[in-house]
Amino acid sequence: MSLLDCFCTSRTQVESLRPEKQSETSTHQNLVDDPALSLLRPSTGASEVICSTNVSHYELQVEIGRGFDNLTSVHLARHTPTGTLVTIKITNLEDCTEERLKALQKAVILSHFFRHPNITTYWAVFTVGSWLWVISPFMAYGSASQLLRTYFPEGMSETLIRNILFGAVRGLNYLHQNGCIHRSIKASHILISGDGLVTLSGLSHLHSLVKHGQRHRAVYDFPQFSTSVQPWLSPELLRQDLHGYNVKSDIYSVGITACELASGQVPFQDMHRTQMLLQKLKGPPYSPLDISIFPQSESRMKNSRSGVDSGIGESVHISSGARTVNSDRLQTPSSRTFSPAFLSLVQLCLQQDPEKRPSASSLLSHVFFKQPYFKFL
Repeated sequence: MSLLDCFCTSRTQVESLRPEKQSETSTHQNLVDDPALSLLRPSTGASEVICSTNVSHYELQVEIGRGFDNLTSVHLARHTPTGTLVTIKITNLEDCTEERLKALQKAVILSHFFRHPNITTYWAVFTVGSWLWVISPFMAYGSASQLLRTYFPEGMSETLIRNILFGAVRGLNYLHQNGCIHRSIKASHILISGDGLVTLSGLSHLHSLVKHGQRHRAVYDFPQFSTSVQPWLSPELLRQDLHGYNVKSDIYSVGITACELASGQVPFQDMHRTQMLLQKLKGPPYSPLDISIFPQSESRMKNSRSGVDSGIGESVHISSGARTVNSDRLQTPSSRTFSPAFLSLVQLCLQQDPEKRPSASSLLSHVFFKQPYFKFL
């Protein structure tokens, strides 16, 4: 019996993630009564949206992206009975290898158990023939990488980076406390809702440290990461040696993501894997914002002696324990000057030695996240 079999036994007659029959089957989750999750629910018809597994209830509007190594199409859709906008991920299971199917199983199962405002939730999961449909809240601003491409090609302001990273690290801390390594932290897996709630996605890459009831100190499972993911991976994940890796590998990815948000480019993106590993193994004292790690461009980021943030006036508020950000003025910041606090955060995350990197919990207490927030009416 597979993991998904165990998950579905008490809910449906689905026997595996790869459907054997062409009939519609479903698995769906029930949201717990947690006030912190209220931001994730639509204003009306919540229970109907969550439980609706009838494909005719969803009207596809437009494809807004691809995921899962291009095997999944992501659509903006409307739940016609309520008019609620939702996101639908559609995957043809017949195109998936056994490894991919296991990854999808993992994401479906974990979506049932994880409850946190900074972790993407699934409202419904069901199959239509050989197609897997996953219904989740519509994130109006899309991913952080989409924001970079559309509005911030030269990088985001420090204020916006601070709020996005705070939500992402908060979700990451929850995963780590539950004994899981995300293994794919990057801007494209950070989603932002219309009211500014930041959530982590990409749970199909997640790995648990808990085996047979015991939590292990290290993981020795090294999947074949695609080249598109490698720039964010830690040195220990790239090395694939007997030392293994742990949750601190995610912290390294946070540092790379911070550089990505700050520059609008992905560090190491054009490097061969061997060259990338050698560069990462250098560790400090090389500068994490050194132009040598960015593809085909010059970095204009400098250390601001004054410590003044280069924010552009995002409107910020805190709700239900989740820090959020609203921006009515999306534009490329003219200054690429960043505070010492930001550079300190990045350098800590990109330590070559995992033991020298902070935990997600301690990272939330870093001075970078303690700086003033600005709200413009």
